[in-house]
Order: sequence, then C-alpha cells, then structure tokens
Amino acid sequence: MRKVREIIRLYEQPGLSQRQISQALGISRPVVSDYITKIKTFGLSYQDIEKMPDDTLIEILQKNKATDERYKTLQTKFLHLTKELKRLGVTRQILWEEYKQENPDGYSYSQFCYHYQMWQNISEVTMHMEHKAGDKLFVDFAGKKLFVTDRRTGKKNEVEVFIAILGASQLIYAEASVSQKKEEWIRLNENALRYIGGVPRAIVPDCLKSAVTKSDRYEPDINPEYLDFARHYSTTILPARPAKPKDKSLVEGAVRIAYSWIYAKLRDRVFFSIEELNIAILEQLELLNARTMQRPGVSRRELFDSIEKEELQQLPSEHYEIKKYKTLTVQFNYHIYLSDDCHYYSVPYHYKGRKVAVLFTERALEVYSGNVRIASHFRNKRKNGYTTQREHMPESHKWQDNWDPDKLLNWAKEKGDSVADVVEAILASRQHPEQSYKTCLGIISLSKTYGDLRLNRACKRAIYYDNCTYRMIKNILSNNMDQVDDNDDMAMTLPEHENIRGKNYYMEDLQ
Repeated sequence: MRKVREIIRLYEQPGLSQRQISQALGISRPVVSDYITKIKTFGLSYQDIEKMPDDTLIEILQKNKATDERYKTLQTKFLHLTKELKRLGVTRQILWEEYKQENPDGYSYSQFCYHYQMWQNISEVTMHMEHKAGDKLFVDFAGKKLFVTDRRTGKKNEVEVFIAILGASQLIYAEASVSQKKEEWIRLNENALRYIGGVPRAIVPDCLKSAVTKSDRYEPDINPEYLDFARHYSTTILPARPAKPKDKSLVEGAVRIAYSWIYAKLRDRVFFSIEELNIAILEQLELLNARTMQRPGVSRRELFDSIEKEELQQLPSEHYEIKKYKTLTVQFNYHIYLSDDCHYYSVPYHYKGRKVAVLFTERALEVYSGNVRIASHFRNKRKNGYTTQREHMPESHKWQDNWDPDKLLNWAKEKGDSVADVVEAILASRQHPEQSYKTCLGIISLSKTYGDLRLNRACKRAIYYDNCTYRMIKNILSNNMDQVDDNDDMAMTLPEHENIRGKNYYMEDLQ
C-alpha cells in the first residue's frame, strides 16, 4: 500500500499532474487516476490514510468491486497469474486468452490487465516479475563478515559469506568461505547449483575480480576459469553492468535477508571451524526457504517447486574440476615445459616455436592453438621427465623403430669427436633413452646453423666445463665462445699470491 499512499501524497502537492505522478512512480496513468478517484469518493486525504492499517485501506479501495462477480472470479486467479508469468514464454496475452476460454463473459484484455495491475499495486506482490523461471541465478559476496574462532588462541577470524538467489522463485543459497579467491568463487558457484538441483540459463555476478577481469558496460572480460566453469554447466555468465544497481538489486535484497535470518540468528554462537559454521548456515537457510513469504502467501521452496524446478537445466553428472591456464612457447623439441610439474609434454612437431594456451587440472593437461585442442596428456610430476606421444613426432624422430644409441653415436661422430663424446655422455647419464635421444638430436641439429667445426669446438669446451647440455652448447655458440683460443681460457692457472696456500703448506702440517 506504500505506492497508493505515495500517489495521494504527490496528488496533494501543488503543481503535480496525474501524468507526472505516473512517470515519477512508474505506474500507468489510468491506475493513478483510479486510486485518486476512490480516495476522493470517500472524502479521505493523505493525512487520513498515512497511518491507516493496510487491511482497512485495501477494503476501501476494493469496496465497489465486492459485489462484482466477474471481479470475484478474476481475483481468485491473481496469485496463479503471478506464478504463471514467471514461466518461460508466458505473457499476459496468453493468460487472458486462457481466462476467456474459461470465462467467455469475462473482462476484456485491457480490463484484465488493469485489474491485475491494481491488485499488484495494492498487495505489492511484485515478486520481480521481469525474471522468468529458470532464467537467472544472481550471485555475490555479502559485505559483512562472519567469524570463526581459533580454539587455541581465542582469536576471531573473519570469513566471507557467499549469497545466491534465483530470480523467479527467490530461493536463496548461502555459504561461508575463507576468501574471495578465484578457486573459492568457482567452488561456491558450483555448490549453489548443486543445492538448487539444476542449472539456470545464466549466472549474474557482480564485477568482482574472481568473476570479471575487466568490467565494461558492453563487453566485460570474464575470467577464463569462470568461463570454462560456465561451459561445463552449459550456462552463460552475464556480469552486472557497472553503475547499474538494478542489475544486482535482487542479490542485494538477498544479502539483507541473510543479515536478518542468518547473521542475526547466529550472532551469539561460537564456531571453531568453517565446517561448523556452514552446517549452522544451512540449517537457517532451510528455515528461511521454507518460511511463508508475507505477500505471495507461499514459501520460496514451494514457489521453486511449483514454477522453477522443472525449468532448470539438468546438472552434469561430473563435478567441475578447477582448471589453470598458462601461455607457453613450444620448444625446439616440440615439447612445452610446465613449471608446475617440472615436466615436458609433447605437441605436434609443426607447432614448434609457437605460443600455445595450456589448460590443466589436477589430473590432466590440454594444449590449445587458436582455440583448437592440439594435445592432451595425463599430468606427470616426474621432474625433468618427458611425456611424448608418438603421433606428435616427425618421421625422422620416431627413434623407437628406426634408431638405437649406436646409430645416434655414429651420426654424432660424423660431426666430430667432441660431439660424439658429448652424445655418449648424455646417453649414459639418462635413465630414459627417449629423453636423451631428443636432447642429443637438439645438439646435433645445431650443426645446421653453426656448422660441424664450430659445433665440435663448442662440445669440446662444454666437456671441459663438465656441462654437457643443449643449453650450454647453444650458449657457447650464440656467444661465439667456441672461437676463443683454448690457451686463453682453458689453460688458465691460479696466480701466485702470498695469501694462497699451496700443497706444501698442508704437507708441512703432516710432517
């Protein structure tokens, strides 16, 4: 009845027309005119109705309709109309046509809509009519925190509280979390979907960093991990627009409800773990969702079961595995190096030198180029190890069938004795021949760029430094260290100095 009182208050303000009142309150002009006429008919003013009980005012406004049988029949359908309008594709036109089939002498379409709007305004059963059943889930963190107490020290530690609400039925979900980090955010979103038992067509988050990397009114950049989560659940992420409070008004209302029905109820209780706290939150949540809402006359759970449950998409059987993303360069040996595992994974050899997107979970890894998956592997935590798929190799590198260590050594000897010594040392040092084959191949292939002579000299210097690796030999060649005179470098001896003790010093002690 707040809007009715506001109409009369504004009407009594000098200089305001009914059209201006209609625009100010978002109510059609005929409805504004009808309220004003009824109040004037009973000789009432704003001062008279300001403190009047709602029931009395409703009775006054509906007095002349009490004997109208057509209105009585329509009135019994108002709550049903409210529920049906939340279903996907249902309009007032469709509901009026159904009403006319049952009541051929009923109201015209314009009168049907007029009386329904009047009833809505009187009872304030708005119920966010713009939200269709199964359409959107609104999610955010509450501004205020709850607390978990350290059992040993007694210190109270703040925890975040995640809130989710369905647009149509207004079913609410809440859960405490240690942080707002990306991994926690995705896990909380998933728990909300599992709680409601289905997937809406869209999830509407606020523009927090865990959901949106760059907020923009028209093209926000959604966090790739969050986007992948949406793909897994076959839904869409529709971030609330910056500076558009109506986009997130529903979840903000849910936060205020949570303050009253969860925070207030738990304010004097002490929780020693976040698990204890979440059990208590769930208990209060069930009571909240089962509580009859004053104006619709049904609970959130009843409304959900009757209009929204069947409209949700089915949950996938598997839970979402949180993925990490990296951009890596494919190395000369057609492998990427994942630093998280200290391990090398193969990709098709023709991607050598390209940057690729790497997506990995706890169990598996996928490699993408231009949005096309080019490789997938199970994770392997063996340090400095190689995971190679045969189909990723060029024909000349499929060593298992065509080569053995002797063939590789013979090829190295064609480049020079020092090259052969390096290859022999590498072969002897590795437990897995496949890994050593590719390293040796990389070293031998340097002759294509630098020539056999320079490669042989670089290998000789690497042997002297006792560092026979591809990287070392490549650095020697790229820095032209192979062209430095051996006598200027490799034959260096320690200078004579009075503070340097020679072997005679120690021999004297023994004597």
